Amino acid sequence: MHVLVTYHSRTGNTRALAEHIAEGVRSMEGVDCILMPVSEVTIDDVLAADGLIAGSPSYYGTMAAELKRLFDRIISGHRAQTARKVGAAFATSGHPTGGLETTMVSILQAMLVAGLVVTGDPRSAGGHYGVGCAGKPDKHAASWALDHGRQVAELVAQHSNKQKQASR
Repeated sequence: MHVLVTYHSRTGNTRALAEHIAEGVRSMEGVDCILMPVSEVTIDDVLAADGLIAGSPSYYGTMAAELKRLFDRIISGHRAQTARKVGAAFATSGHPTGGLETTMVSILQAMLVAGLVVTGDPRSAGGHYGVGCAGKPDKHAASWALDHGRQVAELVAQHSNKQKQASR
Protein backbone atom coordinates (compact mmCIF):
# COMPACT_ATOMS: atom_id res chain seq x y z
CA MET A 1 0.00 0.00 0.00
CA HIS A 2 1.19 3.47 -0.71
CA VAL A 3 0.09 7.07 -0.66
CA LEU A 4 1.16 9.68 -3.18
CA VAL A 5 1.71 13.13 -1.68
CA THR A 6 1.98 15.71 -4.43
CA TYR A 7 2.13 19.47 -4.42
CA HIS A 8 2.97 22.63 -6.29
CA SER A 9 5.26 25.01 -4.43
CA ARG A 10 6.67 28.28 -5.67
CA THR A 11 8.25 29.53 -2.41
CA GLY A 12 8.91 26.22 -0.64
CA ASN A 13 6.17 26.59 1.99
CA THR A 14 3.82 24.08 0.37
CA ARG A 15 6.70 21.65 -0.13
CA ALA A 16 7.61 21.99 3.57
CA LEU A 17 4.03 21.21 4.61
CA ALA A 18 4.01 18.24 2.20
CA GLU A 19 7.16 16.87 3.83
CA HIS A 20 5.46 16.87 7.25
CA ILE A 21 2.39 15.15 5.77
CA ALA A 22 4.60 12.50 4.14
CA GLU A 23 6.29 11.90 7.49
CA GLY A 24 2.86 11.27 9.00
CA VAL A 25 1.99 8.79 6.24
CA ARG A 26 5.28 6.95 6.79
CA SER A 27 4.54 6.62 10.51
CA MET A 28 1.87 4.05 9.70
CA GLU A 29 3.40 0.60 9.49
CA GLY A 30 2.78 -1.09 6.15
CA VAL A 31 2.02 2.11 4.23
CA ASP A 32 4.68 3.65 2.00
CA CYS A 33 4.72 7.23 0.84
CA ILE A 34 5.87 8.76 -2.40
CA LEU A 35 6.45 12.51 -2.17
CA MET A 36 6.87 14.43 -5.41
CA PRO A 37 6.12 17.78 -6.99
CA VAL A 38 3.10 17.71 -9.27
CA SER A 39 5.33 18.61 -12.23
CA GLU A 40 6.89 15.12 -11.96
CA VAL A 41 3.70 13.11 -11.35
CA THR A 42 2.45 10.81 -14.10
CA ILE A 43 -0.96 9.23 -14.43
CA ASP A 44 0.71 5.90 -13.66
CA ASP A 45 1.91 7.33 -10.32
CA VAL A 46 -1.68 8.29 -9.45
CA LEU A 47 -3.14 4.97 -10.57
CA ALA A 48 -0.55 2.97 -8.61
CA ALA A 49 -1.33 4.83 -5.38
CA ASP A 50 -3.96 3.74 -2.89
CA GLY A 51 -4.30 7.29 -1.61
CA LEU A 52 -3.64 10.77 -2.93
CA ILE A 53 -2.88 13.83 -0.81
CA ALA A 54 -2.60 16.95 -2.94
CA GLY A 55 -1.52 20.43 -1.95
CA SER A 56 -1.23 23.87 -3.42
CA PRO A 57 -0.55 27.44 -2.52
CA SER A 58 -3.68 29.55 -2.65
CA TYR A 59 -3.89 31.37 -5.96
CA TYR A 60 -6.87 33.68 -5.70
CA GLY A 61 -8.61 31.17 -3.43
CA THR A 62 -8.16 28.15 -5.67
CA MET A 63 -5.52 25.55 -6.52
CA ALA A 64 -2.57 26.31 -8.76
CA ALA A 65 -2.96 25.61 -12.46
CA GLU A 66 -0.18 23.02 -12.24
CA LEU A 67 -2.25 20.89 -9.85
CA LYS A 68 -5.47 21.52 -11.78
CA ARG A 69 -3.78 20.10 -14.90
CA LEU A 70 -3.19 16.82 -13.06
CA PHE A 71 -6.84 16.60 -12.08
CA ASP A 72 -7.91 17.47 -15.63
CA ARG A 73 -5.85 14.50 -16.90
CA ILE A 74 -7.32 12.18 -14.25
CA ILE A 75 -10.91 13.24 -14.82
CA SER A 76 -10.69 13.20 -18.62
CA GLY A 77 -9.80 9.54 -18.89
CA HIS A 78 -9.05 7.73 -15.65
CA ARG A 79 -12.02 8.20 -13.35
CA ALA A 80 -12.81 4.48 -13.28
CA GLN A 81 -9.29 3.74 -12.03
CA THR A 82 -9.27 6.45 -9.35
CA ALA A 83 -12.70 5.62 -7.96
CA ARG A 84 -12.61 4.75 -4.26
CA LYS A 85 -9.03 5.78 -3.64
CA VAL A 86 -8.59 7.85 -0.49
CA GLY A 87 -8.02 11.56 -1.09
CA ALA A 88 -7.10 14.57 1.05
CA ALA A 89 -5.97 18.16 0.55
CA PHE A 90 -3.65 20.76 2.05
CA ALA A 91 -2.82 24.36 1.23
CA THR A 92 -0.63 27.30 2.09
CA SER A 93 -1.08 31.01 1.61
CA GLY A 94 0.77 34.24 2.18
CA HIS A 95 -1.81 35.51 4.66
CA PRO A 96 -4.16 33.87 7.20
CA THR A 97 -7.20 35.03 5.20
CA GLY A 98 -5.54 34.29 1.86
CA GLY A 99 -7.94 31.58 0.69
CA LEU A 100 -6.64 28.44 2.42
CA GLU A 101 -10.04 26.84 2.89
CA THR A 102 -11.37 27.66 -0.56
CA THR A 103 -8.16 26.30 -2.08
CA MET A 104 -8.59 23.02 -0.20
CA VAL A 105 -12.25 22.87 -1.22
CA SER A 106 -11.24 23.29 -4.88
CA ILE A 107 -8.88 20.32 -4.53
CA LEU A 108 -11.52 18.23 -2.73
CA GLN A 109 -14.08 19.07 -5.44
CA ALA A 110 -11.72 17.79 -8.12
CA MET A 111 -11.10 14.64 -6.08
CA LEU A 112 -14.84 14.04 -5.70
CA VAL A 113 -15.33 14.36 -9.47
CA ALA A 114 -12.47 11.87 -9.92
CA GLY A 115 -14.29 9.42 -7.64
CA LEU A 116 -11.96 9.60 -4.66
CA VAL A 117 -13.30 9.13 -1.16
CA VAL A 118 -12.16 12.30 0.55
CA THR A 119 -11.34 13.12 4.14
CA GLY A 120 -10.64 16.35 5.93
CA ASP A 121 -8.01 16.81 8.56
CA PRO A 122 -8.35 15.00 11.89
CA ARG A 123 -9.94 16.64 14.91
CA SER A 124 -6.50 17.25 16.39
CA ALA A 125 -5.82 19.59 13.48
CA GLY A 126 -9.19 21.33 13.53
CA GLY A 127 -11.36 18.79 11.74
CA HIS A 128 -12.19 20.74 8.61
CA TYR A 129 -11.08 20.57 4.96
CA GLY A 130 -7.41 19.73 5.32
CA VAL A 131 -4.25 21.16 6.80
CA GLY A 132 -3.20 24.67 5.93
CA CYS A 133 -0.88 27.41 7.06
CA ALA A 134 0.04 30.97 6.20
CA GLY A 135 3.70 31.20 5.30
CA LYS A 136 6.23 28.61 6.42
CA PRO A 137 4.74 25.81 8.55
CA ASP A 138 5.24 26.48 12.27
CA LYS A 139 5.32 23.77 14.97
CA HIS A 140 1.49 23.66 15.11
CA ALA A 141 1.08 23.26 11.36
CA ALA A 142 3.83 20.63 11.32
CA SER A 143 2.05 18.64 14.05
CA TRP A 144 -1.30 18.93 12.27
CA ALA A 145 0.31 17.83 9.02
CA LEU A 146 1.75 14.72 10.70
CA ASP A 147 -1.71 13.87 12.01
CA HIS A 148 -3.26 14.49 8.58
CA GLY A 149 -0.80 12.16 6.86
CA ARG A 150 -1.24 9.50 9.53
CA GLN A 151 -5.03 9.68 9.21
CA VAL A 152 -4.92 9.15 5.45
CA ALA A 153 -2.49 6.24 5.88
CA GLU A 154 -4.82 4.64 8.43
CA LEU A 155 -7.79 5.01 6.07
CA VAL A 156 -5.80 3.50 3.20
CA ALA A 157 -4.83 0.53 5.42
CA GLN A 158 -8.44 0.05 6.58
CA HIS A 159 -9.74 0.23 3.03
CA SER A 160 -7.14 -2.26 1.81
CA ASN A 161 -7.94 -4.70 4.63
CA LYS A 162 -11.67 -4.53 3.82
CA GLN A 163 -10.97 -5.23 0.16
CA LYS A 164 -8.82 -8.23 1.09
CA GLN A 165 -11.57 -9.61 3.35
CA ALA A 166 -14.22 -9.08 0.66
CA SER A 167 -12.18 -11.00 -1.92
CA ARG A 168 -11.89 -14.10 0.30
